Amino acid sequence: MPGVFCVKKHLIETGMAVLMLLCFYILSREAAETAGKLVNVSGNIKEEKVILVDAGHGGADSGMIGVDGLKEKGINLEISVKLKKVLEKRGYTILMTREEDKGLYEENTKNMKAQDLQNRIAMIKEYKPLLAVSIHQNSYSDPAVKGPQVFFFEDSEKGKRLALVIQEKMNQQLEIQRPRAAKGNRTYYLLKRSEGVINIVECGFLTNPDEAGLLQKDDYQQKVALAIADGIDEYLASEKNEKN
Repeated sequence: MPGVFCVKKHLIETGMAVLMLLCFYILSREAAETAGKLVNVSGNIKEEKVILVDAGHGGADSGMIGVDGLKEKGINLEISVKLKKVLEKRGYTILMTREEDKGLYEENTKNMKAQDLQNRIAMIKEYKPLLAVSIHQNSYSDPAVKGPQVFFFEDSEKGKRLALVIQEKMNQQLEIQRPRAAKGNRTYYLLKRSEGVINIVECGFLTNPDEAGLLQKDDYQQKVALAIADGIDEYLASEKNEKN
């Protein structure tokens, strides 16, 4: 009997050891798969098609106020979400700085605007996307002024190339009667502090009644998103050709 008991005990212990090893293997595999996904997206190590889309302003920061009290932050987000969907359909992985009416700051911070911009810049630094586009709307004292305009950091040759092609696509596809030109800038905090290729895309003027009306319509927002996406596609294709 003692011998039988010892054999049973040995079998039980062996079975438990095998079960533990099996559990460890399954957990390790799941952890590796999860880590791989995180590396693909956040680390941008395996993923070669990551683009960051920044919906400007949000939360307490409404951005520009246009005709009839129209707030920039909402238009920025609507166009950014549409741009995200268009680019994802084309095979890109999209990182958004925000996907709701919320700024990138802590509620009780003394300088929300500074913290908000610093956090957007930190995201670009952390994820190292192929490029970043920051979606905004413009305003001016003269309500007759209108039209989209793309800004780039003046010392960035690649930023300039991206801006030129996005500007061209927007002027053509939105049928702008008096096209504006892409413009270099050295003072915009987001442009001068961000690493990599980045453009600020001013989609139109909220102080122009006609353009403000268009920018609130889903179909026009979709046309804006498509034009920006086409510009991004053309820029990245040209960069790829140069490398090859």
